[in-house]
Amino acid sequence: MLLVWVLEVACGKKIRLLSYARVTLFCESSGYLMEDQACNGLRLWAENFEHLTTMHPVDPGQAPANWCEIDAVGPALDRIKVVPLPMAYRPDQFAKHYSATRQVIRNEIENADYLSFSIGGLFGDWGSVACYQAYCMNRPYAVWTDRVESEVVRRTSTSGSWRNRVRAKLTHRPMAQLERYLIRRSELGLFHGKETFDTYAPYCSNPHIVHDIHIKKDDHIKPSLVDEKAASTETGPLKIIYVGRADAMKGGLDWVEVLSRLAQEGVQFQATWIGDGDDLLQMEKKAVEYGLDDRVSFPGFLSNRSDVLGELQKADVFMFCHKTPESPRCLIEALISGTPIIGYDGAFARDLISKNGGGRLVELNNVDGLSNVMCDLHRNRNELAALIRNAASDGAEFDDEHVFEHRSELIRRYL
Repeated sequence: MLLVWVLEVACGKKIRLLSYARVTLFCESSGYLMEDQACNGLRLWAENFEHLTTMHPVDPGQAPANWCEIDAVGPALDRIKVVPLPMAYRPDQFAKHYSATRQVIRNEIENADYLSFSIGGLFGDWGSVACYQAYCMNRPYAVWTDRVESEVVRRTSTSGSWRNRVRAKLTHRPMAQLERYLIRRSELGLFHGKETFDTYAPYCSNPHIVHDIHIKKDDHIKPSLVDEKAASTETGPLKIIYVGRADAMKGGLDWVEVLSRLAQEGVQFQATWIGDGDDLLQMEKKAVEYGLDDRVSFPGFLSNRSDVLGELQKADVFMFCHKTPESPRCLIEALISGTPIIGYDGAFARDLISKNGGGRLVELNNVDGLSNVMCDLHRNRNELAALIRNAASDGAEFDDEHVFEHRSELIRRYL
Protein backbone atom coordinates (compact mmCIF):
# COMPACT_ATOMS: atom_id res chain seq x y z
CA MET A 1 0.00 0.00 0.00
CA LEU A 2 2.83 2.42 0.79
CA LEU A 3 4.39 1.78 -2.64
CA VAL A 4 1.04 2.48 -4.32
CA TRP A 5 0.72 5.72 -2.38
CA VAL A 6 4.26 6.83 -3.35
CA LEU A 7 3.57 6.06 -7.02
CA GLU A 8 0.31 8.00 -6.90
CA VAL A 9 2.07 11.03 -5.46
CA ALA A 10 4.90 10.74 -8.02
CA CYS A 11 2.37 10.60 -10.86
CA GLY A 12 0.55 13.66 -9.56
CA LYS A 13 -2.65 11.83 -8.66
CA LYS A 14 -4.68 13.50 -5.93
CA ILE A 15 -4.86 11.59 -2.67
CA ARG A 16 -8.54 11.78 -1.86
CA LEU A 17 -9.97 11.33 1.61
CA LEU A 18 -13.70 10.81 2.12
CA SER A 19 -14.97 11.45 5.64
CA TYR A 20 -18.25 11.68 7.47
CA ALA A 21 -18.65 13.73 10.62
CA ARG A 22 -21.78 14.28 12.67
CA VAL A 23 -21.02 17.99 12.82
CA THR A 24 -24.11 19.82 11.61
CA LEU A 25 -24.14 22.09 8.57
CA PHE A 26 -26.47 25.03 8.10
CA CYS A 27 -27.24 26.25 4.60
CA GLU A 28 -27.72 29.97 3.97
CA SER A 29 -27.67 32.16 0.87
CA SER A 30 -24.00 32.94 1.46
CA GLY A 31 -23.06 29.26 1.66
CA TYR A 32 -22.60 26.61 4.33
CA LEU A 33 -22.07 27.50 7.96
CA MET A 34 -20.29 25.30 10.46
CA GLU A 35 -18.92 25.41 13.98
CA ASP A 36 -15.57 27.20 14.05
CA GLN A 37 -13.72 24.17 15.42
CA ALA A 38 -15.16 22.01 12.63
CA CYS A 39 -13.90 24.54 10.07
CA ASN A 40 -10.47 24.23 11.64
CA GLY A 41 -10.78 20.45 11.33
CA LEU A 42 -11.48 20.73 7.60
CA ARG A 43 -8.41 22.91 7.20
CA LEU A 44 -6.21 20.41 9.02
CA TRP A 45 -7.50 17.43 7.03
CA ALA A 46 -6.85 19.37 3.81
CA GLU A 47 -3.29 20.02 4.93
CA ASN A 48 -2.71 16.27 5.19
CA PHE A 49 -4.49 15.11 2.03
CA GLU A 50 -4.53 16.46 -1.50
CA HIS A 51 -8.32 16.45 -1.63
CA LEU A 52 -11.02 16.14 1.04
CA THR A 53 -14.65 15.20 0.51
CA THR A 54 -16.59 15.65 3.72
CA MET A 55 -20.19 14.58 4.34
CA HIS A 56 -22.37 16.24 6.99
CA PRO A 57 -26.04 16.32 8.00
CA VAL A 58 -27.76 19.62 7.18
CA ASP A 59 -30.02 21.30 9.71
CA PRO A 60 -32.85 23.16 7.95
CA GLY A 61 -33.15 25.64 10.83
CA GLN A 62 -31.33 28.85 11.67
CA ALA A 63 -27.61 28.67 12.37
CA PRO A 64 -26.36 29.77 15.80
CA ALA A 65 -24.97 33.29 15.81
CA ASN A 66 -21.43 32.15 16.56
CA TRP A 67 -21.11 29.73 13.61
CA CYS A 68 -18.92 30.74 10.69
CA GLU A 69 -18.91 30.29 6.93
CA ILE A 70 -16.80 27.46 5.59
CA ASP A 71 -14.80 30.12 3.74
CA ALA A 72 -13.00 30.53 7.08
CA VAL A 73 -11.07 27.38 6.16
CA GLY A 74 -8.89 29.64 4.01
CA PRO A 75 -6.86 28.74 0.89
CA ALA A 76 -7.44 25.01 1.37
CA LEU A 77 -11.14 25.49 0.56
CA ASP A 78 -10.57 24.87 -3.15
CA ARG A 79 -9.48 21.31 -2.29
CA ILE A 80 -12.53 20.55 -0.17
CA LYS A 81 -15.85 19.24 -1.42
CA VAL A 82 -18.77 19.42 1.00
CA VAL A 83 -21.56 16.86 0.52
CA PRO A 84 -24.77 17.75 2.40
CA LEU A 85 -26.85 14.87 3.72
CA PRO A 86 -30.37 15.05 5.16
CA MET A 87 -30.86 15.24 8.90
CA ALA A 88 -32.97 12.17 9.59
CA TYR A 89 -32.78 11.15 13.24
CA ARG A 90 -36.41 10.03 13.42
CA PRO A 91 -37.15 6.51 12.10
CA ASP A 92 -39.68 7.81 9.55
CA GLN A 93 -37.24 10.44 8.26
CA PHE A 94 -34.45 7.89 8.04
CA ALA A 95 -36.64 5.48 6.05
CA LYS A 96 -37.72 8.28 3.71
CA HIS A 97 -34.18 9.40 2.87
CA TYR A 98 -32.30 6.11 3.14
CA SER A 99 -32.26 4.91 -0.50
CA ALA A 100 -31.26 8.20 -2.09
CA THR A 101 -28.66 9.03 0.57
CA ARG A 102 -27.21 5.53 0.42
CA GLN A 103 -26.58 6.02 -3.31
CA VAL A 104 -24.92 9.40 -2.73
CA ILE A 105 -22.60 7.79 -0.19
CA ARG A 106 -21.75 4.88 -2.51
CA ASN A 107 -20.88 7.30 -5.33
CA GLU A 108 -18.52 9.21 -3.05
CA ILE A 109 -16.89 5.97 -1.84
CA GLU A 110 -16.17 4.98 -5.45
CA ASN A 111 -14.35 8.27 -6.05
CA ALA A 112 -12.23 8.24 -2.89
CA ASP A 113 -8.85 6.72 -2.07
CA TYR A 114 -9.23 6.67 1.72
CA LEU A 115 -12.35 6.31 3.85
CA SER A 116 -12.84 7.48 7.45
CA PHE A 117 -16.28 7.64 9.02
CA SER A 118 -17.51 8.83 12.39
CA ILE A 119 -20.15 6.58 13.96
CA GLY A 120 -22.41 6.97 16.95
CA GLY A 121 -26.13 6.54 16.74
CA LEU A 122 -28.86 4.49 15.12
CA PHE A 123 -31.48 6.21 12.96
CA GLY A 124 -29.96 8.95 10.84
CA ASP A 125 -26.38 7.92 11.51
CA TRP A 126 -25.04 8.21 7.97
CA GLY A 127 -21.56 7.36 9.21
CA SER A 128 -22.75 3.86 10.08
CA VAL A 129 -24.45 3.60 6.70
CA ALA A 130 -21.19 4.64 5.02
CA CYS A 131 -19.23 1.99 6.94
CA TYR A 132 -21.63 -0.74 5.88
CA GLN A 133 -21.63 0.38 2.24
CA ALA A 134 -17.82 0.42 2.21
CA TYR A 135 -17.81 -3.11 3.62
CA CYS A 136 -20.28 -4.27 0.95
CA MET A 137 -18.09 -2.66 -1.73
CA ASN A 138 -15.00 -4.40 -0.33
CA ARG A 139 -13.36 -1.08 0.52
CA PRO A 140 -11.23 -0.79 3.68
CA TYR A 141 -12.35 1.97 6.02
CA ALA A 142 -11.43 3.63 9.29
CA VAL A 143 -14.04 4.06 11.98
CA TRP A 144 -13.74 7.04 14.31
CA THR A 145 -15.62 7.84 17.48
CA ASP A 146 -15.05 10.13 20.44
CA ARG A 147 -17.35 8.48 22.98
CA VAL A 148 -19.28 5.27 23.61
CA GLU A 149 -22.60 6.55 22.31
CA SER A 150 -24.64 3.47 23.21
CA GLU A 151 -23.44 3.58 26.81
CA VAL A 152 -24.11 7.31 27.02
CA VAL A 153 -27.68 6.62 25.89
CA ARG A 154 -28.04 3.74 28.37
CA ARG A 155 -26.85 5.77 31.34
CA THR A 156 -29.15 8.67 30.52
CA SER A 157 -32.23 6.46 30.04
CA THR A 158 -33.50 7.33 33.51
CA SER A 159 -33.53 11.10 33.02
CA GLY A 160 -35.37 13.57 30.83
CA SER A 161 -38.86 13.31 29.35
CA TRP A 162 -40.71 10.00 29.22
CA ARG A 163 -40.29 9.96 25.43
CA ASN A 164 -36.52 10.24 25.74
CA ARG A 165 -36.42 7.55 28.44
CA VAL A 166 -38.45 5.12 26.34
CA ARG A 167 -36.39 5.86 23.23
CA ALA A 168 -33.14 5.31 25.13
CA LYS A 169 -34.30 1.99 26.58
CA LEU A 170 -35.37 0.75 23.15
CA THR A 171 -32.29 1.86 21.21
CA HIS A 172 -29.17 1.51 23.36
CA ARG A 173 -28.82 -2.27 22.85
CA PRO A 174 -29.20 -2.29 19.04
CA MET A 175 -26.95 0.76 18.94
CA ALA A 176 -24.22 -1.17 20.79
CA GLN A 177 -24.63 -4.15 18.46
CA LEU A 178 -24.31 -1.90 15.41
CA GLU A 179 -21.19 -0.23 16.79
CA ARG A 180 -19.49 -3.58 17.35
CA TYR A 181 -20.57 -4.94 13.96
CA LEU A 182 -19.05 -2.02 12.08
CA ILE A 183 -15.89 -1.84 14.20
CA ARG A 184 -15.20 -5.58 13.68
CA ARG A 185 -15.30 -5.04 9.91
CA SER A 186 -13.11 -1.95 9.86
CA GLU A 187 -9.45 -2.00 8.91
CA LEU A 188 -8.61 0.74 11.39
CA GLY A 189 -10.13 1.99 14.64
CA LEU A 190 -9.47 5.61 15.61
CA PHE A 191 -10.75 6.00 19.16
CA HIS A 192 -10.58 9.37 20.87
CA GLY A 193 -9.15 8.89 24.34
CA LYS A 194 -8.52 5.90 26.59
CA GLU A 195 -12.13 5.55 27.73
CA THR A 196 -13.38 5.01 24.19
CA PHE A 197 -10.36 2.90 23.26
CA ASP A 198 -10.80 0.50 26.18
CA THR A 199 -14.43 -0.09 25.25
CA TYR A 200 -14.00 -0.66 21.51
CA ALA A 201 -10.48 -2.13 21.18
CA PRO A 202 -11.63 -5.73 21.89
CA TYR A 203 -13.83 -5.58 18.77
CA CYS A 204 -11.23 -4.03 16.46
CA SER A 205 -8.37 -5.73 14.62
CA ASN A 206 -6.28 -2.54 14.53
CA PRO A 207 -7.28 -0.08 17.29
CA HIS A 208 -5.44 3.17 18.06
CA ILE A 209 -5.82 5.91 20.64
CA VAL A 210 -6.13 9.29 18.92
CA HIS A 211 -7.26 12.75 19.97
CA ASP A 212 -9.57 15.22 18.29
CA ILE A 213 -8.73 18.66 19.62
CA HIS A 214 -8.49 22.18 18.23
CA ILE A 215 -5.88 23.59 20.55
CA LYS A 216 -3.05 25.49 18.94
CA LYS A 217 0.47 25.66 20.27
CA ASP A 218 -0.04 29.35 21.07
CA ASP A 219 -3.03 28.42 23.27
CA HIS A 220 -0.79 26.73 25.82
CA ILE A 221 0.00 28.65 28.98
CA LYS A 222 3.49 30.14 28.86
CA PRO A 223 6.09 28.52 31.19
CA SER A 224 6.69 31.81 32.98
CA LEU A 225 2.96 32.14 33.68
CA VAL A 226 2.87 28.60 35.09
CA ASP A 227 5.34 29.64 37.80
CA GLU A 228 3.38 32.84 38.51
CA LYS A 229 0.13 30.87 38.71
CA ALA A 230 1.62 28.29 41.08
CA ALA A 231 2.97 31.03 43.35
CA SER A 232 -0.37 32.89 43.37
CA THR A 233 -2.18 29.94 44.93
CA GLU A 234 -0.46 30.40 48.29
CA THR A 235 -3.30 32.51 49.64
CA GLY A 236 -6.84 33.54 48.80
CA PRO A 237 -10.04 31.72 47.88
CA LEU A 238 -9.80 28.55 45.83
CA LYS A 239 -10.70 29.40 42.22
CA ILE A 240 -12.77 26.53 40.76
CA ILE A 241 -13.97 26.24 37.16
CA TYR A 242 -15.84 23.93 34.81
CA VAL A 243 -16.41 24.39 31.06
CA GLY A 244 -19.03 22.28 29.32
CA ARG A 245 -22.69 21.44 28.89
CA ALA A 246 -24.93 21.52 31.94
CA ASP A 247 -26.66 18.18 31.58
CA ALA A 248 -27.00 14.83 33.35
CA MET A 249 -23.89 13.36 31.70
CA LYS A 250 -21.69 16.11 33.11
CA GLY A 251 -22.92 15.70 36.69
CA GLY A 252 -23.73 19.33 37.28
CA LEU A 253 -25.87 18.66 40.33
CA ASP A 254 -23.02 16.68 41.91
CA TRP A 255 -20.75 19.64 41.15
CA VAL A 256 -23.01 22.01 43.10
CA GLU A 257 -23.31 19.45 45.91
CA VAL A 258 -19.52 19.32 46.28
CA LEU A 259 -19.45 23.10 46.55
CA SER A 260 -22.03 22.99 49.32
CA ARG A 261 -19.83 20.52 51.23
CA LEU A 262 -16.85 22.84 50.82
CA ALA A 263 -18.85 25.73 52.22
CA GLN A 264 -19.86 23.61 55.22
CA GLU A 265 -16.17 22.87 55.85
CA GLY A 266 -15.31 26.55 55.84
CA VAL A 267 -13.42 26.48 52.53
CA GLN A 268 -13.23 29.88 50.86
CA PHE A 269 -13.80 29.57 47.11
CA GLN A 270 -15.14 31.20 43.96
CA ALA A 271 -16.59 28.80 41.40
CA THR A 272 -17.67 29.27 37.76
CA TRP A 273 -19.56 26.94 35.42
CA ILE A 274 -19.20 28.10 31.80
CA GLY A 275 -21.78 26.51 29.50
CA ASP A 276 -25.48 26.12 28.80
CA GLY A 277 -27.67 23.05 29.13
CA ASP A 278 -30.90 21.52 30.35
CA ASP A 279 -29.70 21.28 33.96
CA LEU A 280 -28.46 24.86 34.26
CA LEU A 281 -31.59 26.32 35.87
CA GLN A 282 -31.76 23.48 38.38
CA MET A 283 -28.08 23.97 39.22
CA GLU A 284 -28.62 27.68 39.77
CA LYS A 285 -31.63 26.94 41.97
CA LYS A 286 -29.60 24.48 44.07
CA ALA A 287 -26.80 26.99 44.46
CA VAL A 288 -29.27 29.53 45.82
CA GLU A 289 -30.81 26.94 48.18
CA TYR A 290 -27.35 26.18 49.56
CA GLY A 291 -26.61 29.88 50.02
CA LEU A 292 -23.84 29.80 47.42
CA ASP A 293 -25.17 32.46 45.03
CA ASP A 294 -22.41 34.91 46.07
CA ARG A 295 -19.69 32.27 45.49
CA VAL A 296 -20.90 30.57 42.27
CA SER A 297 -21.49 32.12 38.86
CA PHE A 298 -23.14 30.65 35.76
CA PRO A 299 -22.25 32.96 32.85
CA GLY A 300 -23.60 30.54 30.23
CA PHE A 301 -21.97 29.72 26.91
CA LEU A 302 -18.94 31.77 25.87
CA SER A 303 -18.36 31.72 22.12
CA ASN A 304 -14.91 33.32 22.20
CA ARG A 305 -12.39 30.55 22.81
CA SER A 306 -9.72 33.03 23.87
CA ASP A 307 -12.00 34.16 26.66
CA VAL A 308 -12.62 30.57 27.74
CA LEU A 309 -8.92 29.73 27.76
CA GLY A 310 -8.25 32.92 29.69
CA GLU A 311 -10.72 31.86 32.38
CA LEU A 312 -9.14 28.40 32.51
CA GLN A 313 -5.68 29.88 33.01
CA LYS A 314 -6.95 32.01 35.89
CA ALA A 315 -8.46 29.03 37.74
CA ASP A 316 -6.70 26.95 40.38
CA VAL A 317 -8.73 23.77 39.82
CA PHE A 318 -10.87 22.28 37.06
CA MET A 319 -13.46 20.26 38.99
CA PHE A 320 -15.63 17.79 37.06
CA CYS A 321 -18.22 15.10 37.78
CA HIS A 322 -18.54 13.28 34.44
CA LYS A 323 -20.80 10.25 34.61
CA THR A 324 -20.49 8.61 31.18
CA PRO A 325 -17.64 6.97 29.24
CA GLU A 326 -16.52 9.71 26.90
CA SER A 327 -13.38 11.70 26.17
CA PRO A 328 -14.24 15.32 26.92
CA ARG A 329 -11.88 17.84 25.38
CA CYS A 330 -12.40 20.25 28.25
CA LEU A 331 -10.02 18.15 30.37
CA ILE A 332 -7.24 18.67 27.82
CA GLU A 333 -8.06 22.38 27.62
CA ALA A 334 -7.68 22.58 31.38
CA LEU A 335 -4.30 20.86 31.34
CA ILE A 336 -2.87 23.07 28.60
CA SER A 337 -3.95 26.00 30.78
CA GLY A 338 -1.96 24.68 33.74
CA THR A 339 -5.15 23.86 35.65
CA PRO A 340 -5.24 20.49 37.48
CA ILE A 341 -8.21 18.24 36.72
CA ILE A 342 -9.96 17.08 39.89
CA GLY A 343 -12.97 14.79 39.54
CA TYR A 344 -14.53 11.40 38.95
CA ASP A 345 -12.24 8.62 37.75
CA GLY A 346 -12.34 7.36 34.19
CA ALA A 347 -9.90 5.83 31.75
CA PHE A 348 -9.64 9.02 29.69
CA ALA A 349 -8.86 11.32 32.62
CA ARG A 350 -6.55 8.73 34.17
CA ASP A 351 -4.57 8.42 30.93
CA LEU A 352 -4.23 12.19 30.50
CA ILE A 353 -2.43 12.61 33.83
CA SER A 354 -0.57 9.28 33.85
CA LYS A 355 2.83 10.81 33.03
CA ASN A 356 3.06 13.75 35.40
CA GLY A 357 0.10 13.48 37.77
CA GLY A 358 -1.60 16.76 36.90
CA GLY A 359 -4.79 15.98 38.79
CA ARG A 360 -6.59 13.89 41.41
CA LEU A 361 -9.38 11.39 40.76
CA VAL A 362 -11.99 9.69 42.95
CA GLU A 363 -14.41 6.89 42.14
CA LEU A 364 -17.55 7.63 40.15
CA ASN A 365 -20.38 9.38 42.06
CA ASN A 366 -18.23 9.77 45.19
CA VAL A 367 -19.29 13.26 46.23
CA ASP A 368 -17.74 12.84 49.68
CA GLY A 369 -14.41 11.73 48.24
CA LEU A 370 -14.27 14.63 45.79
CA SER A 371 -15.17 17.07 48.56
CA ASN A 372 -12.35 15.70 50.72
CA VAL A 373 -9.80 16.08 47.92
CA MET A 374 -10.86 19.67 47.34
CA CYS A 375 -10.64 20.44 51.07
CA ASP A 376 -7.14 18.96 51.18
CA LEU A 377 -6.00 21.11 48.25
CA HIS A 378 -7.40 24.22 49.91
CA ARG A 379 -5.44 23.48 53.07
CA ASN A 380 -2.26 22.28 51.34
CA ARG A 381 -1.37 25.00 48.86
CA ASN A 382 2.10 23.57 48.21
CA GLU A 383 0.49 20.44 46.82
CA LEU A 384 -1.84 22.57 44.70
CA ALA A 385 1.11 24.52 43.29
CA ALA A 386 2.84 21.24 42.38
CA LEU A 387 -0.33 20.01 40.66
CA ILE A 388 -0.47 23.18 38.56
CA ARG A 389 3.05 22.58 37.27
CA ASN A 390 2.28 18.91 36.65
CA ALA A 391 -0.91 19.78 34.78
CA ALA A 392 0.98 22.07 32.40
CA SER A 393 3.47 19.26 31.75
CA ASP A 394 0.67 16.76 31.03
CA GLY A 395 -0.93 19.16 28.57
CA ALA A 396 2.27 20.05 26.71
CA GLU A 397 1.92 17.33 24.03
CA PHE A 398 -1.53 18.37 22.81
CA ASP A 399 -2.04 20.63 19.79
CA ASP A 400 -4.29 20.37 16.73
CA GLU A 401 -1.60 20.06 14.05
CA HIS A 402 0.08 17.16 15.83
CA VAL A 403 -3.08 15.14 16.48
CA PHE A 404 -4.48 15.57 12.95
CA GLU A 405 -1.14 14.63 11.43
CA HIS A 406 -1.14 11.51 13.62
CA ARG A 407 -4.61 10.43 12.49
CA SER A 408 -3.79 11.15 8.84
CA GLU A 409 -0.64 9.07 9.00
CA LEU A 410 -2.54 6.13 10.49
CA ILE A 411 -5.08 6.33 7.67
CA ARG A 412 -2.38 6.40 4.97
CA ARG A 413 -0.40 3.62 6.64
CA TYR A 414 -3.18 1.11 7.21
CA LEU A 415 -5.72 1.81 4.48
